Amino acid sequence: MGSTGMTRIAFIGLGNMGGGMAANQARAQHQVSAFDLSAAALDKAVAAGCRAAGSAAEAVKDAQVVITMLPAGPHVRSVYGEQVLVHAPKSALLIDCSTIDVDSARAVAVQARAAGFRFADAPVSGGIMAAEAGTLAFMVGCDDADFAAVQAALEPMARVTIHAGEPGAGQAAKICNNMLLGVSMLGTCEAFALAEKLGLAAERFFAIASQSSGQCWSVNTYCPVPGVGPATPADRHYEGGFATAMMLKDLKLAQDAAAKAGASTPMGAQAEALYALFDANGFGGKDFSAVLQMLRGRLGELN
Repeated sequence: MGSTGMTRIAFIGLGNMGGGMAANQARAQHQVSAFDLSAAALDKAVAAGCRAAGSAAEAVKDAQVVITMLPAGPHVRSVYGEQVLVHAPKSALLIDCSTIDVDSARAVAVQARAAGFRFADAPVSGGIMAAEAGTLAFMVGCDDADFAAVQAALEPMARVTIHAGEPGAGQAAKICNNMLLGVSMLGTCEAFALAEKLGLAAERFFAIASQSSGQCWSVNTYCPVPGVGPATPADRHYEGGFATAMMLKDLKLAQDAAAKAGASTPMGAQAEALYALFDANGFGGKDFSAVLQMLRGRLGELN
């Protein structure tokens, strides 16, 4: 599998992320049978070299690998329960790349195993541009024995593929990582907003923080202040990048998981509340680092 020959791949879910991912599988010379409820998304996939299937059931019927990229847990449960597990050959490797709740991921894994399938949850990090470029990071929850096959199947779409552990561990890794990112970005924004109030130039503070103990990805690589550090969505009026609405979705999943597991995540809860407020103000489509403008009291500049 992987880059050593043509594989029959069923790809279900061709949204912002899935469309680019399916196109990279076709570009790697695999035979991609694609399905989405949106006719426009399907047309785009066909233009990128995929074959349109009339239904999810038709897409998976002779697949060697099934990849799904769906909005949320209920969609994943129903597509697998009603379509994939019923119609795919038992030899097919099933990989769900959606970001969903850990419980749903584990439930589908149990169902898939019971039906005789190999299954992995493999949520991604990297956003739309990485999906199109084939440079996503995949966090995989699967049986040890299946990881090599999963890694090979994801290769045309991946920069790195990391085995997180048992089924469900991929989702756990994704939401823990993104909760940390959400919290660290808020801390970064607060620090830049305070520096400004204290008369400290943003570029001077960046030069200091990026080389001191305050350094983190949100400062060094993804600085929320325009014109400071490497180019980021802040330099594009906070367009592109990682939408606030998507960060909010991941923070909600983290809080849901924390409540069920009895974990204490007060900073994660605070981050969710702040991003929810920012989203409610109509900025769900802006990059999550734009929350800086809310903390500066300058939301008007985002319009």
